Amino acid sequence: MTKFSVVLLVLLLILLGIPFPILLLLSSHSVLTFTPPPKVIGIATPVTVRISNPHGARRITAILEQDGAQTTLKAASNGSTRLSFWRAQKSDQNFQFTAGKKPAPNLKEGNARLIVEVQSNDLRASTDAISADVNVILRPPSVATDGFQHYINQGGSEMVLITPSGTWSEAGVRVGNNTYASFPVPGEPNERLALFAYPWDMPTDTVPLVFAKNEARTEAKAGFWFKVFPKKFRMRDLVIDDQFLTKVVNQIDPNGSGDLLPRFLKINGETRRQNNQTLADLRWKTADKFLWTKSFLQLANSKVESGFADVRSYIYKSKKVDQQVHLGFDLAVSAHSPVVAANDGKVIWAAPLGIYGNCIVVDHGCGLQSIYGHLSEISMKEGDMVIRGQVMGKSGSTGLAGGDHLHFSMQVGGVEVNPVEWWDAHWIKDHIQNRLK
Repeated sequence: MTKFSVVLLVLLLILLGIPFPILLLLSSHSVLTFTPPPKVIGIATPVTVRISNPHGARRITAILEQDGAQTTLKAASNGSTRLSFWRAQKSDQNFQFTAGKKPAPNLKEGNARLIVEVQSNDLRASTDAISADVNVILRPPSVATDGFQHYINQGGSEMVLITPSGTWSEAGVRVGNNTYASFPVPGEPNERLALFAYPWDMPTDTVPLVFAKNEARTEAKAGFWFKVFPKKFRMRDLVIDDQFLTKVVNQIDPNGSGDLLPRFLKINGETRRQNNQTLADLRWKTADKFLWTKSFLQLANSKVESGFADVRSYIYKSKKVDQQVHLGFDLAVSAHSPVVAANDGKVIWAAPLGIYGNCIVVDHGCGLQSIYGHLSEISMKEGDMVIRGQVMGKSGSTGLAGGDHLHFSMQVGGVEVNPVEWWDAHWIKDHIQNRLK
């Protein structure tokens, strides 16, 4: 603003009866926040800055600085509201731009700084800035896969060996919206293994891909040979009555009130989803190596009362009131039968868990975990190491169970899979052990 324009503005304010110091006092600074703070940029890395100013922003400029040279990455401007700004109450805004080699061709690997300057849209027109020191990584990652034929059952598991190279920080497998981490292969410093699930409800034309990406979010992808075998899962009616509702609802929701059926439906739906999310989140507690060597054990002499991915329609007083999917096996022997560890591993959960009642989860490494629910007794604690066949508790009817049995399920990377494959020593030899030789 020139000296002459300032004088004219002051005269105008006096004519309008608005004291200049008051308008100046009402002016404000901008609060700027990177969301999230950038640490690494590459070829084209998206960056977002959140701007908080009740009067809005007149001008916004994003600058990349390296070795004293500056490049403007993006600039935006809005119309001036010097006289009417006191009526404005602007919401916070996100300013998004791209940083990297693409908008700044002279950028090279090393250190750089991102700067965002914002001029307030009020009388004072204050300029505020935020900056972040970043590491520039321009070498892209690459990834190669094994040459095996991958036969995959819908609802089942599979393992692929991958070799990431270049500059990378994360590598694994992506199936639909699910991402599965990779882990080191013993004795092979450049190779990694990735177990992944092909969920029971995943469309069979979904193509699994391996990937490697770096901290600058540059990603490389590759395919591999695979064939998916579609599976049909059982649909069944499950009749429930007031006696069942009274038992399970008051056990899982002892402090609740109201009619039993709505409380049951909330448990069967909302609580089920919350409990399954808790189980899925345990994938972050996995070891970075296999803790087992032999095939997994099914509960000895058990009768299968329910299989994997049974679609259950709940019938109450001859009317269907709900439908849910049972992602595990219900195995029954006799009341309070010993429940053993299906394989070597580490106990990462040993506590009540909603619909699963008293529950144990054992981690077997590389994202593979086994789940034991409805127990009447838990004899392990979190952190205990267990061996294949070791007694960990007793079967029961806690949680959402009508009678005494074991709910057994397995998950890979937080996605529940059909345990039948892991009970099969031949499948494990073909899909895991032989490939690691």
